[in-house]
Amino acid sequence: MDAQQLKDLLKGDWSAFQDCLKRQLDSDVSYLCHLNEEVLSHAGKQLRPLLSLLMARACAPASVSESSGLSGLAPDAALSELTLRYAVAGELLHNATLLHDDVADASDLRRGRPTVRSLFGADVSVLLGDYWLSRAVDAIVGTEDFDVRVIRVFTKTLRDLAEGEMLQLEKAVSGDTDESAYLRVIYAKTASLFEACAVSGACSVGADDSCLNAAAVYARNIGLAFQIRDDIFDYSPEWNTGKPSCEDIVEKKITLPVLGAFIGASHRGETELRAAIVQGVEGIRERVLAYVREYKGIEYAQRRLEEYLNEALAALAPLPDSIWKEALRDLALFIGDRKL
Repeated sequence: MDAQQLKDLLKGDWSAFQDCLKRQLDSDVSYLCHLNEEVLSHAGKQLRPLLSLLMARACAPASVSESSGLSGLAPDAALSELTLRYAVAGELLHNATLLHDDVADASDLRRGRPTVRSLFGADVSVLLGDYWLSRAVDAIVGTEDFDVRVIRVFTKTLRDLAEGEMLQLEKAVSGDTDESAYLRVIYAKTASLFEACAVSGACSVGADDSCLNAAAVYARNIGLAFQIRDDIFDYSPEWNTGKPSCEDIVEKKITLPVLGAFIGASHRGETELRAAIVQGVEGIRERVLAYVREYKGIEYAQRRLEEYLNEALAALAPLPDSIWKEALRDLALFIGDRKL
């Protein structure tokens, strides 16, 4: 199944999520409402809330637990408001970081369309990101029955996002990114939020520790795979993703396809190429793209991606068999094979 088919599987849950998202962004400031609609009109695949809702369905207990007082979720029962709010929080936080990133990176395009920064200015993009972040926090703590574990996991994600961005900036100056540093960056900037979304969805239905751990491991691995796939796109201009090719190199980011090419080349030319990337020499896009293709950097990155997907699929073992567990398998496979 692709992302749309998985949303269709959720039926009313997905519609309820969309309604909850719009309520959470409601404001009596008309300009703010206009900007919110601008972002929502090209919201992307919304994989993070999709993950949260699917995980809630997959982890919901099958019956009432006398020890905890938690009621199992009947197959035809709607997900709770708490589950919806946690899914909304993940989507709001994700878009808040994009609005801020577009300013930091001076990006004119996002998902093939003009960014808020390019249309309305950097100050508007930052303020709108702040608003979405504040509404994400409210979605998590704005009810009496919120789960303190969810506060902790989203707080950790906020810290990870900041640390990952700073580490990436540090490595852009030094040019010495290795695979360990690369994985730390993509965990912090991407996989950590996937993890928070999955764990919060599981928490919202009273999942046991075994399922919570499965949710965390599964989501962490698909988050890593997701970002590796994005980094492969950067060296695949023939896929027409809507983003300029080799943009990471222009921003002095050494990602897995380049690191894989260094290995494929037995590190020939690595020192000179790293220096050229840091210095931003003329023609560096074409030079790095040719190097990555000659020394099979994309193939290396794809193999690593598949390793993370296999770990994600294995992590689902403790979850009870259901259509929702199969849907999580389909989501992982979709992430590994998506073209955009």
